[in-house]
Amino acid sequence: MAHRDRVRWLAGGLVALSGASAEAQVPPAPQKPAAVQKPAAPDPVYDAARAAYEALPEAERKGLQDALVWTGDYNSVVTGTYGRRTHDALLAYAARTGAREAAFPGPATRATLLAAGAAARKAGQFAVRRDGPSGVTLGVPERLLPKRSGTPGGTRWQSADGAITLETKSFPPGETDLDAIFARITAPTPDRKVTYKLKRPDFLVVTAETAQGKSYIRYAAGAPGIRGFTIGYGKGAAAEVDRLVIAIANSFVPFEEAAPASERGPAVAVAPAPAPPVRRPPAATGLVIGPGRVLTSAQALAACTEPTIAGRPARVVATDRILTLLDWTPPAPGGPPPVPRDTPVKQAEAVVVLGAEEGGTVAVAPGETVGEGIAAPLQPGSGGAPVLDRSGNLVGLVSSYPTAPRLVAGVVPTTRYALVPGARIAAFLAENRIPAGSRPADPAPASLGAVTGRLAGLVVGIACGR
Repeated sequence: MAHRDRVRWLAGGLVALSGASAEAQVPPAPQKPAAVQKPAAPDPVYDAARAAYEALPEAERKGLQDALVWTGDYNSVVTGTYGRRTHDALLAYAARTGAREAAFPGPATRATLLAAGAAARKAGQFAVRRDGPSGVTLGVPERLLPKRSGTPGGTRWQSADGAITLETKSFPPGETDLDAIFARITAPTPDRKVTYKLKRPDFLVVTAETAQGKSYIRYAAGAPGIRGFTIGYGKGAAAEVDRLVIAIANSFVPFEEAAPASERGPAVAVAPAPAPPVRRPPAATGLVIGPGRVLTSAQALAACTEPTIAGRPARVVATDRILTLLDWTPPAPGGPPPVPRDTPVKQAEAVVVLGAEEGGTVAVAPGETVGEGIAAPLQPGSGGAPVLDRSGNLVGLVSSYPTAPRLVAGVVPTTRYALVPGARIAAFLAENRIPAGSRPADPAPASLGAVTGRLAGLVVGIACGR
C-alpha cells in the first residue's frame, strides 16, 4: 500500500480522537476563494526545531513521534514530518520531564524519550503483527487484551474481564461495500451517539459513545475486499485506552499485500493465546551505599524473612522500622553513592526514581514532589527505590509499594508515594558508621541520563526467599 494512502487513512481517524486536524490532513473540499491574509509572523524557535528534526534519519524522526504517543504527549499520525503537533508535543515532554532545551531536544533527551516510549510499549506488551484471518496488520496491547479467539473473517482480543474488546473483520469482494457498512454503523439508536464520522471512497472512520463506553471503527476498501477493526471500551479506562487507540491506528495496515515482500509481517494463525510468562519483580529495591552494605526501606521488606540480592543471601545488620541495612557481598560498585540531601525539597520539584526490575535492569521514572512524598509512574518492586533531585543528590527512598496497585490499561499510572527523607537517611547512616558519599562535581541541574548514570551498578533488586 502506498505511504500516501496510509497517511490519509490514519489522518482521518486520528482527527476523531484528537478533536483537531492531524498534521497529515485529508484534503478539504474545494472552497470559494477567501480574502488574502497576511502571512504568519516568522517563528525562529519553531523554524530552528524543524530544521534540526528534519536533519535526523527518518527512522529516528518516526521513532520520536511514536514515543511521544506512548508518553501521552502526541495524538496524531506518525509520519516523520515536522508540524505544530510534533513541536508542541516535544515542548510538553521537555517541560514535564525537566529537560533544559529551549527548542529542539538534544541527543541525551531524545535518547531518554525513545527509551520512555519503548518502556511504555514493553509494559503494555504492544505487538505489531499480521492477523491471518483478516489479513490486516496492526498492533495489539497483549497485556491489556490477553484473551484471543477467532471470529468469522477476523480475530477478537479482550481484556480479562471482557470490558475492552479489539476485533478485526474482513469481507471478500462483492459481499458488502463501504456505503452499506457506513449506513449501518452510523444509524441512529436511542442509546448510542455518533461523535465523529468520515467516509471516503476507499476508507471510513466512525467513533461513537454510549452512557458507559466509547468505540472506534475503521474500515478500508481494496482489491482483496474490505478490512478493518473495531475497539470498544468503558469510559473509565478512556484516559489510557484513547492513547492505545492512537497507537493501534498508527500501526494499522489493511492491505499489506500491496507492500514489498520484504516489508510484510508474518501472518499469525489464530490459536488459544499462550499464558503470558510469570513475571516476578523484586520485592524491593536497594541502594549500595558502601562495600558490602545495601540500604532499603524497612517497610518494603516487612514481609521478607530471607532477602537475597542477585541470588546471594543478604543479611539484615541494622533496622529501625523505617530503614534497613543489609550485609551483602556484591561485585565492585560502579561509583560512589549519592549524598543524602540536607535541605527540604520544594513543592513540584522534579525528581528521578530508580526502581529495580526483573533481570537486573533499572527502571527510570521521572516524577515530582507532592507534599512530603512524590508522584511518579512506579512499577512493582519500587519500595526502597532511591529518589534523586536533578543535581544527583539523594532526596529519599520510596517508603513502600502497594501489594495490589491500581492498573490502567495494564500499566500503573502516576501515583503518590510516601518518602523516607534524606535527613532521616543521613542520621541512620551516621548511627551505623556509614561514611557519606560524595556530592556531584557539578551541582547544576542535569539531564535524566546524566543523573541516573552516576548510580550505574548501585541500584539492586531484593528478592525474598519466602
